[in-house]
Amino acid sequence: MSACIQTSRPQHLHVMWKTVSEDCNLACDYCYYSTAGGVPHQPVRVMEPVLLDRFISQYMERSSGQATFSWQGGEPLLAGYPYFEQVVSLQAKYAPPHTLISNALQTNGTLINETWARFFKRYNFLIGISLDGPEHIHNAHRVTGSGKGSFDLVMRGVRHLQQAGVEYNILTVIHEDNVTKPDEVMAFYKEQGFTYIQFIPCMDFVSQKSGMPGVFRITPEQYGEFLCRTFDLWYNEGNPEISIRMFENMVLAMLHRPAELCVHSSHCPKMMVLETNGDAYPCDFFIDEEHRLGNIGQIDLESLLASPAYEHFLQMKPMMNEACRNCEYLSFCHGGCPRNRNWLDVNDRSEVDYFCQSYRMFYAHAYDRMTLLANRLKTEQLQAYRNSGQPLPRRNEPCLCGSGKKFKNCCQQLD
Repeated sequence: MSACIQTSRPQHLHVMWKTVSEDCNLACDYCYYSTAGGVPHQPVRVMEPVLLDRFISQYMERSSGQATFSWQGGEPLLAGYPYFEQVVSLQAKYAPPHTLISNALQTNGTLINETWARFFKRYNFLIGISLDGPEHIHNAHRVTGSGKGSFDLVMRGVRHLQQAGVEYNILTVIHEDNVTKPDEVMAFYKEQGFTYIQFIPCMDFVSQKSGMPGVFRITPEQYGEFLCRTFDLWYNEGNPEISIRMFENMVLAMLHRPAELCVHSSHCPKMMVLETNGDAYPCDFFIDEEHRLGNIGQIDLESLLASPAYEHFLQMKPMMNEACRNCEYLSFCHGGCPRNRNWLDVNDRSEVDYFCQSYRMFYAHAYDRMTLLANRLKTEQLQAYRNSGQPLPRRNEPCLCGSGKKFKNCCQQLD
């Protein structure tokens, strides 16, 4: 049956575009991808129009009502305003009727002006801004090619987004200069009115060399303590006022829904990373020859997805350590990220995630309060279901929350 479903409705494919390849106008010292050193290649590299047209047309053909584009770099805005006008034009040209098109763009924020902000608002782009906290923390690592801090330029870009009413979120790398300062970071974000936050722990590695060992800039214990303290600041007696993605992913798991973050999902998502020359990869942590799927200028999309390299990549996450399989928190992290397992042996990704201790510290610390929050949300869901006029499940029928339990053994007890 699943094969028939797969044939009639292809699995949704998320596309991440390395918009300008490695080109970037910043020289962040922890970047795992850009090698530009803050001095972009001239002319800036973008995908040739014929390749752009070819791939968008094929992608839209299999979109099945939903098309998701993520624009990253380097710094994607270096591609220029006309490039993105061409993108949205091709999306509209090839989209089947009633297709929901989503565009998300991750930027360092330094190039955003009124023109960009109006464009993002008009085409409903979701913008991710890379910001590591207050000025002195952010400028410690996120600098221009001359070594000057980028904080003022980033905040200027954020103001343009705010003035235009553009939806945006903040992506914060947790490194040695902010991992011990959760109170300061959170106070700054509250002061600025930032309501959507994502944290990623800092790791020194090169995605183009996935077989090379990496260096972690913070310890698992440091990151665990950061998460626990940030959770205390976030929880607000069960009424959080901001969105922190990792915390919300834990709630989603308790509500029997899939996680949004791939790190904490049960499997790596069906994703394709595209370089400007048309080369395709399954993940932006693995942009090397071993994981190259092919080139969109030479191979059609369905053949790229059927590549043996893709199948090998998708098998890595389930090959977790036995300690993970027996862990009480497996349903929350699912073994973490394969990139963080056993850096020294590319043929063995079965070690525990480097940040396993961090996650265990956080889950233990947050579990009781998260359970209260999840139960309240389930109760609200029950009430909304009842208000809609739909009958609740019978006692021995499956619970509507998706837990797989009988209604009487699950949400009915909260009613």
